[in-house]
Amino acid sequence: VQLQASGGGLVQAGGSLRLSCVVSGRTFSTYAMGWFRQAPGKERDFVAAIKWSGGRTDYADSVKGRFTISRDYAKNTVYLQMNSLKPEDTAVYYCAAAFTVPYGLGVPVRVTSYDYWGQGTQLTVSS
Repeated sequence: VQLQASGGGLVQAGGSLRLSCVVSGRTFSTYAMGWFRQAPGKERDFVAAIKWSGGRTDYADSVKGRFTISRDYAKNTVYLQMNSLKPEDTAVYYCAAAFTVPYGLGVPVRVTSYDYWGQGTQLTVSS
């Protein structure tokens, strides 16, 4: 399984950007896709996730109402639409794929719930 993230860049505060993540390989058994971010010197944090089948989503409180995760079956791609960006959103953004079905069939939000990771794409929001 390979994940290829793209779409990062430099944007002013208040602006918008959309990240994309193309999944190749064992896509038929994907349980969920997630986006995480990691700022310098900090841990990797959950941003958003979506169940591949059914489309149930979950978001970190810090991005609710500003970010939207979605997926395109035909393109094996997951997106993260980011609006009203803030300087504190600056980080390397990683997409990840989960194949293990969790107890309770919920949306996985922990780093350890994901099996494969993309290479990361840098987002910098200037004030």
